[in-house]
Amino acid sequence: MLSALRLKVQQYLERDALLRNGNFVRYWISAILNDFGSYISALALPLCSAILLHATPAQMGILGAASAIPFALLALPTGVFLDRHRKLPVLLASKLVQALTLGSVPLVYWLGHLSIEWMYGVALISGCCSLVGGGAEQIFLTSLIGRERLIEAQSKFAAVDSVARVVAPGIAGVLIQWLTAPFAVIVNALGFICSILILRNLKANDPKPEPSKQHMLRDIHDGLLFIWRTPLLRTLAWGAGIWHMLFYGYAALSVLFCTRELGMTAGLLGIAQMVGGVGVLLSSILVRPLSARYGPTGAMLTGIGLTACAFAAMPAIPAHLFGSATGSAVASTLVSLLLDCGVMLFFMPYMTLRQKVTPDAYLGRMVSTMRFLTVASAPAGALLAGYLGEHLSIRTGLTCVAVGGIALTLAMVFAPALRNVPEHLAPAQPS
Repeated sequence: MLSALRLKVQQYLERDALLRNGNFVRYWISAILNDFGSYISALALPLCSAILLHATPAQMGILGAASAIPFALLALPTGVFLDRHRKLPVLLASKLVQALTLGSVPLVYWLGHLSIEWMYGVALISGCCSLVGGGAEQIFLTSLIGRERLIEAQSKFAAVDSVARVVAPGIAGVLIQWLTAPFAVIVNALGFICSILILRNLKANDPKPEPSKQHMLRDIHDGLLFIWRTPLLRTLAWGAGIWHMLFYGYAALSVLFCTRELGMTAGLLGIAQMVGGVGVLLSSILVRPLSARYGPTGAMLTGIGLTACAFAAMPAIPAHLFGSATGSAVASTLVSLLLDCGVMLFFMPYMTLRQKVTPDAYLGRMVSTMRFLTVASAPAGALLAGYLGEHLSIRTGLTCVAVGGIALTLAMVFAPALRNVPEHLAPAQPS
């Protein structure tokens, strides 16, 4: 039995070129560590603010906005920076800063000085690391495996991500109950340190770019112009920009809605996020057949539609569904599954489309400029949702997000640039 299983595993590995690539496997292991840690922090950090610090809806909105502000202020120069420097050192440095930032939360809490203002700072620095390190990570992956295998790689990441989404929130719930939320964040900080050790000597096509004689502003201008003159990128930019505004608004209010309107505990929230991991697993299974049958745009539009359904379902959950708070918690858990499946189905094809249509020389500027154009609107969404939650009700704020999600889905379905995407994309040539 064991020998037969070992033979099947060996045959699978021989057929899979990515898993035969030792550098990709190391990169993948690093991503696994970061996924597990990030899902623990995704539950622990909001609970620090909502429960320990008694944050108001407006303060939760500011917290969400703080993590997105770097994309609005720094994304454009970051793109030029990435195009002018090797990506691996930038990636490692961002992980180190992220580890130190997260490690400060339990330390300051232990000293008795943790405040909502400190959490704003943590969110702001984490946003900067996500901007710079995340951009470097996307470009480095393209250099590591090539454009042709991006969908295959993304499906592998999604499969592992689904496992992390199932296991990590349960671990987070136990750690939060046992250590309290601030100390649970240590797991994520240690994950970043281990990731640095794994990646530090990684071999890949990551040469130092030739020094640019152009002024940074000229490079920024060229990056914006390239996206504007590429209809597919232009459409993806406004669509993802509106989606991020809605998602950050939803994220700012959903934890408060679950804890205060539905009465869910940290443990129940952890279970809800665990079930959400099944949604990520479903997306990893569905993305390749959907992309093969309907193209990457069809898979992406399916994801957007599912997220809109989740946005609409959450505020419709009553405090006692079928006369029971448990019924409401179960409904919230199913919404989490739907949302996670939709998010991954949206972003895997979205990122692949961006990479395929962009020449190597523009990858850094494209990634960061697109992140600027798409995430710069996120602070407005978080702040507006926080304002609505504060002055009307949390349920009303979530309902406004739902209306926006449905409208966006219809607009994207009928967008001409997404209905006429060729089957085999090639990098667009800058004008």
